[in-house]
Amino acid sequence: MLNQTLFKSVPLMMGLSLSLMACGPEQESNTVSILGVVIGEQQEKLEKALAPFEEETGIDVVYEGTDSFATLLPVRVDSGKPPDIAMFPQPGLMADFAKEGLLIPIDTFMEPAELSNAYSQDWLDLSTINNQIYGVWYRASVKSLVWYSPKAFDDAGYKIPTTWDEMLALTDQIVADGGVPWCLGMESGAATGWVGTDWVEDIMLRTAGPQAYDQWLTNELPFDDPLVKNAFTQFGDIVLNPDYVVGGYTGAISTPFGDSPKPLFTDPPGCYMHRQANFIASFFPKEIVVGEDVSIFPLPGIKPEFGVPVLVAGDVFAMFNDTPEAQALMKYLASAKPHEVWASLGGYISPHQQVGMEAYTDAITQKQAEILSNADIVRFDGSDMMPGAVGTGTFWTGITDYVGGNDLDAVLDDIQASWPK
Repeated sequence: MLNQTLFKSVPLMMGLSLSLMACGPEQESNTVSILGVVIGEQQEKLEKALAPFEEETGIDVVYEGTDSFATLLPVRVDSGKPPDIAMFPQPGLMADFAKEGLLIPIDTFMEPAELSNAYSQDWLDLSTINNQIYGVWYRASVKSLVWYSPKAFDDAGYKIPTTWDEMLALTDQIVADGGVPWCLGMESGAATGWVGTDWVEDIMLRTAGPQAYDQWLTNELPFDDPLVKNAFTQFGDIVLNPDYVVGGYTGAISTPFGDSPKPLFTDPPGCYMHRQANFIASFFPKEIVVGEDVSIFPLPGIKPEFGVPVLVAGDVFAMFNDTPEAQALMKYLASAKPHEVWASLGGYISPHQQVGMEAYTDAITQKQAEILSNADIVRFDGSDMMPGAVGTGTFWTGITDYVGGNDLDAVLDDIQASWPK
C-alpha cells in the first residue's frame, strides 16, 4: 500500500467515490497491481502521486518497479499472471501486447471527450492500435533541447539561434573565435549509438516531415531512401567536422554520454552547445545550478513547413485485467491530479494538456514543458518504435559505424537488411 499521509482532503476525482466498491463483486484483496520502470527516488514520487486515489477509493495500489521491465513483463504474461496495469517505457512494446489481444482498450470504458480533453492528438495517436486507444500517457521526456551556458554566451556575445541556419552560422562563428561549438558523446555501453540516432530522428522530423517519419518507423520508407540518407548526412556535417565536436569524431564515439556535457562548465568553455534530452541534467556536476549556470533552447527547425518539431520519449499505462479497480485507476491516471502532484515534486514533465505551467517548481522545467506544449509536431523516439533488431540493434551500431568512418551507403544497406521479414 502506498503512503497515504499526504493529501488528506482531496476532492473526488473523475467522478470516483466509495460507491465504486458496490460495482459488482469486490475483489478478494481490493487491490490493483502495477508493474513499471520507475524505481528509486522516482518511484517514491509516483507513489505520492497515486496516494490521493487510494485515499478517496480505499483501493490499495501495489506498485512494483523494475529495471528489467522488458524481460520481466513477458514472463509474467506468459505465466498467466500479468499485472493489472503496466507502465510501458515504449509504445512499441505496448502495441505488441495489444495486437495479441492481451490489453484492454481504454476507450471501451472512457469517453472520447475525456481523453481528447486530456491529450493532444499526437499523444492519442501514439497509444492507438488498430483504431482503438490502449494507453494513458503519464510522463514525458523532451529530447529536442540544446543546453548552453548563459554566461558563456553573454561573454562571447552569442545569441540563441532560432533557425537551423542560424545555429550553423553560430557553430562557424564559435570556431572562428577559437572555440569548440558542440559537446557530443555517444558511448553508452551496450546501448552505444543511441545519442546519434536521436540526432538523426530530430533531423528527419525537420527535413522529411511527420508523414515520412511515420512511414520510416514501419519500413514503408526504408533506411536506404534518400530522405533518410539526407538526415544521416546532415548529422555527419556536424559530428564528422573535427572543428565542431570536442575530441572530433573519435571523441564523439568514445565519450560516455553522461560525461559529454561537462566541457560546458569549464573556464574557458570546452564547448558551447549540447543537444540532449531533459534527463541529462541529472549528470551535470553537483555544483551546477540549472537555470543559472546552464539553460536551454529548442533545437531549431529546418524546413519552415514543419515548424519546430519535438522528439519525445515517455511512459504510458495500459491495462491487462479488466476490473472495476483497474478501470478506476486508469481514469484517475487520465485526470490532471496525479500529473500535478508529481510536477510539484520536481524532475518531471507531463504530456497532459490540462497541467498548467504553474504546476512546475522551477523555471527550466517550466520551459521544457512549454517547448513540449508549443511543439508544432510531436513524435516518439524512432528507435524505440522500430523492431528491436533495428531500433536498438543495427540503428545504434550503424550510426556508430558511420561516425567511425564507414561508408554511409553500406551502413544504410546493412540496417535495412536487418529489418524483420
